[in-house]
Amino acid sequence: MGQFLDSVPVSAIVRIRDMMYTVKDPFRLDQGDVSFDAPDTFKQGVARAMAENRTHYLPSNGIPPLRKAFAEKMRKKNGIPIGSDDEVIVTNGGTHALFAVFQAILEPGDEVIIPDPEWPPTMAIVKQAGGVPVQVPLREDLGWRWEIADVEKALTPKTRVLYLNSPNNPTGGVLTRADLEALARIARDRNLLVVSDEAYEDVVFKGEHVSIASLPGMYDRAIPCYTMSKSYAITGVRVGYFAIQNAALRDRAAKVVLYSTTNVSSIAQYGAVAAMEGSQQCIDDFKTELRFRRDMFFKGLQDAAPGVFSGNPPDGAFYAFVKIDPEFAKQAGITGGSRAEASAMAGDSLSWAMAEFLIKHARIGCVPGVDFGPRSEGYLRFCTCRSREELTGALASMKETLAHVHAR
Repeated sequence: MGQFLDSVPVSAIVRIRDMMYTVKDPFRLDQGDVSFDAPDTFKQGVARAMAENRTHYLPSNGIPPLRKAFAEKMRKKNGIPIGSDDEVIVTNGGTHALFAVFQAILEPGDEVIIPDPEWPPTMAIVKQAGGVPVQVPLREDLGWRWEIADVEKALTPKTRVLYLNSPNNPTGGVLTRADLEALARIARDRNLLVVSDEAYEDVVFKGEHVSIASLPGMYDRAIPCYTMSKSYAITGVRVGYFAIQNAALRDRAAKVVLYSTTNVSSIAQYGAVAAMEGSQQCIDDFKTELRFRRDMFFKGLQDAAPGVFSGNPPDGAFYAFVKIDPEFAKQAGITGGSRAEASAMAGDSLSWAMAEFLIKHARIGCVPGVDFGPRSEGYLRFCTCRSREELTGALASMKETLAHVHAR
């Protein structure tokens, strides 16, 4: 059984992170970690928990006040008809939520429809659960959304799950209500489950965030997964959650949570309760600042890298997923991928070569597009959620570095 893990890939995001620790004074545009501080409500909740010695075992599915807070939030904010607080399970971040859900619902050989591009750990989590990820391309000309006909063509008798990630990481594409209604019809007609990864629910700049679990009759087959990491700037604390109406599937997922973590950190959970029950103003404040940083980065990119990268500001999330001009790369001699990781993952990869070039010469962290799916080769992902100072420094370094290339 252990040998099976040899076939589960390690994301390039992890590899790039390791590379960045060898760079002096790096610009960390490779990691999707907002630079904001956690809200005071959360920090005060953590401090109270420590003062009250809340450092012991907890219910494995989460403390009752936190499950209640999450259930109420999903009812009011997301429009999901959560029946009982018992339908909610607290996890060690959003990644753990996806891990528990896929372990609970997949049988060996089950196929899962997944976007391309998509956050790499999703594919690894599906494979680790014995499933087969089937990536269906998002269309850049549609704002990085699916053409629904492409999804239908990818379905086979082995298809078990539709996986949705809206807003999408890395593109920022946001599925419309009409998209979700069409996907819901497919799920009902084909008797499919839907796993809805809504990690970026609070970072939508254009359109609206809609949970497919809120559509009529969908909560019985749709499993919404959330995290506090992005909305409350607590990526390192690790608090996520999901809801499952089906009791049998929920019991399976609960076992995965129990036997992988026993319980989520007590201090983190009490801090989360305080954050959920307190003012939510930080969410709007973060979103306003993230919009500014998005626009600032894309404007700066036009000046720093004219004719090198192309792409439009995303409708959601906080990434710049931009296309590399292959002619520029060819003229600059930026081809292939020098590291063993690159060749192992993608062979002659332009996106790996460009990522390595920027890391080595400009100290700018970024993630090669090929890591997000085979049709994503030729793109780079930059995180625009870093501080204004770091974004400005990265753009200045990029401009200087590329100017030397043009001057050759």
